[in-house]
Amino acid sequence: MSRNPWLRFGVNAWYLGLEASSVIALRMLKIAAGGVAAEVEARRMVSEKIEAGLALQARALTGGLGQTSDSAAKKMVAHYRRKVRANRRRLARG
Repeated sequence: MSRNPWLRFGVNAWYLGLEASSVIALRMLKIAAGGVAAEVEARRMVSEKIEAGLALQARALTGGLGQTSDSAAKKMVAHYRRKVRANRRRLARG
């Protein structure tokens, strides 16, 4: 019996949603505090989103996401999870 690649994708997408929610909460706390740090975080948030989207688009256009839809989905979620995880670590430090 073969394994269903979409099941693992669903779990990873769910984890991405959980991690992203925690990053959103940490960012909102920082932005709500106001000041220069809040402005820097807001600008960083926008630029990181644009950069991550463009990097993923470049990977897709150069074949870096693979030949199958499940491979592309898996690599897309992994791409964003790395970015979100890095932000969570950075924001949790302070």
